[in-house]
Amino acid sequence: MAGHSKYKNIMHRKGAQDKKRSASFSKLSREITVAAKMGTPDPDMNPRLRLAVNNAKALSMPKDNIQRAIDKAAAAGGEDYEEIRYEGYGPGGVALIVEALTDNRNRTATNVRTAFSRNGGNLGASGAVSHGFERLGLIEYSAGAGDEDKVLEAAIEAGADDAESSDDGHSIWTQMEALHEVAGALEASLGAPESVKLAWKPSLTVDMGESDAQTLFKLIDALDYDDDVQTVWGNYEVSDEIMEKLG
Repeated sequence: MAGHSKYKNIMHRKGAQDKKRSASFSKLSREITVAAKMGTPDPDMNPRLRLAVNNAKALSMPKDNIQRAIDKAAAAGGEDYEEIRYEGYGPGGVALIVEALTDNRNRTATNVRTAFSRNGGNLGASGAVSHGFERLGLIEYSAGAGDEDKVLEAAIEAGADDAESSDDGHSIWTQMEALHEVAGALEASLGAPESVKLAWKPSLTVDMGESDAQTLFKLIDALDYDDDVQTVWGNYEVSDEIMEKLG
């Protein structure tokens, strides 16, 4: 088990929580609809849907919105979303994985390619960078869940593989197949998490200089603001000093 993480993952950089709530709700609704369509509309019987609903509740998404998203899955003529993964390189050779849910593959591909090309990146072929990542379960808690020792102990007892803590919160990693079980055990000891999801964890990371980090943040933002893009993962780390400069 690993403890304190010196650097903050870009997913938690300053301002990440300042994205428009409407955009977040749109992405959450899309994931709920897809999860409900792929299995039963009952969250208790559909692990992916349960994750999506719990993540929506964690962001205070209204119950009516959640139910409407579930109902869309059974509606005739409703949206038919496709899961697509894009891989490429950002400034400084950083590897990026972009996960999207789209009803128009051409539109999404064009938007993602444009975001990369305008912000110092290059979109690659499928499999170009994913070999440098591991597909794992990720459970995130705010700093208020407890101190590093408390969270680390809870993670060990729950059967997690790794735990990282910083001033911003805690990230607990587990194997994909153990995600639901570990999340349930952690909730019993630490309370409800901020999010529970499948993630891409890099095997090796790249330390970013100030200039490259600034350009990279612009690229990530351009991708994040696209409704089709659900999540962006990368193998980069940015020091606290540079984070302070970039604000």
